[in-house]
Amino acid sequence: MSDTKGRLDDTLGEILARRKARGRLRKLSNTPTDFVDFSSNGYLSLSTNLEIQKSLLSRLQAEVATPKDSNGSRDSHRSLLGSGGSRLLDGNSPFAESLEDKIASFHGAEAALLFTSAYDANTGLLGSVPQPGDVIIYDELIHASVHEGMRVSRAAKKIPFAHSSISEAQRGRTTDTKESRAISGSKNQGLGHVLRELAKDERVASCKANVFICVEGLYSMDGDTILLKEIVETVDQYLPSGNGYIIVDEAHSVGVFGKDGRGLVCQLGLEDRIWARVLGFGKAIGCAGGVVLCSPVTRSYLINYAKSLIYTTSMTFTSLASIDVVYDFLVSGQSEPLRRYLETLIYYTRHKLCALYTRLRPDRHTLYVEETTLKSPIIPVLTASPRSLAEHCQRFGFMVRPIVSPTVPAGSERVRICLHFANTKKQVDELCDVIEAWVRNQMSKVASQGNTESLKLKEIAHVFAKGDKPRL
Repeated sequence: MSDTKGRLDDTLGEILARRKARGRLRKLSNTPTDFVDFSSNGYLSLSTNLEIQKSLLSRLQAEVATPKDSNGSRDSHRSLLGSGGSRLLDGNSPFAESLEDKIASFHGAEAALLFTSAYDANTGLLGSVPQPGDVIIYDELIHASVHEGMRVSRAAKKIPFAHSSISEAQRGRTTDTKESRAISGSKNQGLGHVLRELAKDERVASCKANVFICVEGLYSMDGDTILLKEIVETVDQYLPSGNGYIIVDEAHSVGVFGKDGRGLVCQLGLEDRIWARVLGFGKAIGCAGGVVLCSPVTRSYLINYAKSLIYTTSMTFTSLASIDVVYDFLVSGQSEPLRRYLETLIYYTRHKLCALYTRLRPDRHTLYVEETTLKSPIIPVLTASPRSLAEHCQRFGFMVRPIVSPTVPAGSERVRICLHFANTKKQVDELCDVIEAWVRNQMSKVASQGNTESLKLKEIAHVFAKGDKPRL
């Protein structure tokens, strides 16, 4: 190893050591195949659905068995393993374009453009569309891909707003005051306040500058949805000239909400009021990749200016085929029974966890479960000891993951429970029993420490009463 490489490794090693000392070191891990999954984002369990798997295999076998041409050779442009290049060079195909049409139609959009991931879709959209002088305002809890898109964006301003101002779970709990923001832990103003101040800007008021409003349909850490109708009304109120453009990241909400899993925007009938939607196929859809739902003009613009589309190899036939067979499954309505069962399991699990919390009444430092009526498959279980709780659950065969700062704000560490169609009520019962055992053990430790400190204080008081100096 050269001295230069050695010095660099030393520097990187020191940085990693500092992160480890703060308890923030990340590592790759493998999930044992016999563990019960309460961690992954495959909410409808479509990636393991036998009917979908059979359809995909049939599609691939049919592609391999394509008849040879008159010269006895296969079509040289047909490939299962690679796309051959970017969409603008050799990676496009009639199949990709027909799939985009199918996706757009299913979600009530004018057009769709596929990306290799929802991350790339967000970076491409935010990194290219806002023009110099435009403004991006975003939920303070928005996904990292939106931050990356804003980082390379030419927008003049990027302004965060308080998540509590648009959260369904926090409806009515917070107001746009300094005291309320302090309670919620946010340093940012609410969406209404930010828009009201922007409306005073001459360039915004005269429509010389556009305002892009970035939110998510379902938030992956807190499992809460947004008040999307109220967001639309607020944007209309402060930007009545129509230069406010709402972007909804539906990576986690597609497949979960709306008829046949069309997403939150479709569930609320707001297809014509949302400028763009970004969908991810790696969650409930059970595949990989992403798509931007937008107007035909926006689609054409992204083809010309979105670097994350232009300068990357396009999706392979196998990736496109997997998305296609899943959308056939959704279009046919076969996902509805899965979604209905998932909704019942969500209600059952939330009730069990809230009953556990109400019965034990641990301090919030040990464990806290919020009682809500949310229909989200993501349930955060807050604790100051997320790694301990997660490791305890894993010892009993339940895969849950600890979520710590900086992924979530310091002080809001948690174990995140993700529910799936493949989970059973019996598995939920067993998981809750395991969590309860951990909580009782933690409470016992706290009580024991309290008793020790109490005895020590009594001893000190007794010594003082005798007039002797205590030994501390």
